[in-house]
Amino acid sequence: MKKNNSIFIFSLLLVVVMLACNLPNLQGAQPTAIPPSNTPVMDAASPTPETPALPTDTPQPTAELPTPTIEVLHSLVPSTIIKPGTLILDVVSVDTAIEKRAPYGDSYSINRLERPFTQDMTYVPDLDIVSFNLTHDEKFFYVSIELVGTNPNNEMGINYGVELDFNADGFGDKIIIARPPYSVDWSTDNVQILEDTNRDTGGLSAEKAEAPLPGDGYDEVIFDGGRGPNDTDPDLAWVRVNAGNKATVQFAFKKSFAGVAFMYGVIVDGGLKSVADLDYVDRFTKEEAGSPVRDQENYPLKALYAVDNVCREVFGFTGTKQEPQRCTPIK
Repeated sequence: MKKNNSIFIFSLLLVVVMLACNLPNLQGAQPTAIPPSNTPVMDAASPTPETPALPTDTPQPTAELPTPTIEVLHSLVPSTIIKPGTLILDVVSVDTAIEKRAPYGDSYSINRLERPFTQDMTYVPDLDIVSFNLTHDEKFFYVSIELVGTNPNNEMGINYGVELDFNADGFGDKIIIARPPYSVDWSTDNVQILEDTNRDTGGLSAEKAEAPLPGDGYDEVIFDGGRGPNDTDPDLAWVRVNAGNKATVQFAFKKSFAGVAFMYGVIVDGGLKSVADLDYVDRFTKEEAGSPVRDQENYPLKALYAVDNVCREVFGFTGTKQEPQRCTPIK
């Protein structure tokens, strides 16, 4: 009997020890926090107050799509091999540039501008015309501008243009104007043709400086790179650069557009770049414009700067040789 009691007591102790091993550590256990009754319990799927959920029927913003570029399809591209025509020379300022002056050639009273300088009289060779010439093939006229510089894509942003006078009266009728950036390949992308619809590019007398006169110059765009609303012919006018020693900038325009007889000149403009204000000599007085010639009382340049133009040459007719703005024949 005593032996059985001993076995029972030993078994009971063994059970107690085993149960004690499986109990949690009461000293290390932490009580479970119970939220106060006034604290809302947030469901895990519910939005937080900082980011409220939008109703499913709220319209979401739509990302704007970029404006598509209109592709211009060309059927007639100018030739890449162009022999220069007869050169018409212009005054250059490269030799006197270090003195911050033009040697001569800026005859404001008759619309001859020799101003390849910024307002502080810094010389810019990419503005300075050396010569220009015209030639043609079966479909196109080609007008080439030779510059002292070789970088038409100058960082100042320079416009190059060809002015056309169809009735030889000294008033520009149309201008073909190109803006950077320029490519060595023929392109219409940055080329426009504008028309003077009310005959005010030449002021009152076509040749004399008569400022200040009101006027809007070349006022209507008739060609805009082949993409404009009036562009019926995407191949009408082109430009390319660095096509040869005598063609730092070269234009091509259709013979069907220009006809068989006209006067033409070129302009380089890195200053005002406003064809609506041509002719500049009718918009700015001599005092306002300033002068690049040191011995002139209006020196240095003021409102009218960074521009060079030329006399006008004739094509397709002889004329009287007294046409306004016409180049004087070299004897």
